[in-house]
Amino acid sequence: MPVKGWIEVDEVYCKACELCVNACPAEVLEISKDRLNPTGYHPVQLVGNGCTSCMICAIICPEAAITVFRENVLSREKKAETEVNH
Repeated sequence: MPVKGWIEVDEVYCKACELCVNACPAEVLEISKDRLNPTGYHPVQLVGNGCTSCMICAIICPEAAITVFRENVLSREKKAETEVNH
C-alpha cells in the first residue's frame, strides 16, 4: 500500500512564496485563493489525497510554516489484517 500523508500549514508564517508548490512531486499543494492570513498573504493548502509525506515542502519552506504527517502504516496493516480475519 502506498504511504499516505498530509500537511498542516501555520498560516501566520506562510508568505505564499510558492516554493513548496513548485517543489511538490505529487503536485498536491496550491495557494489558497479564498483565504488570507493576518499579514495579507494567501497561504498554501493541501488539495487532493496524493501526499506521500516526502517532506520536500517542509524542507524548502523558508518560514518553517509546514509540518508533515505520515499515516502509521503498521496500524493500517494490522487493521486490514483484522478485517480479513473476521
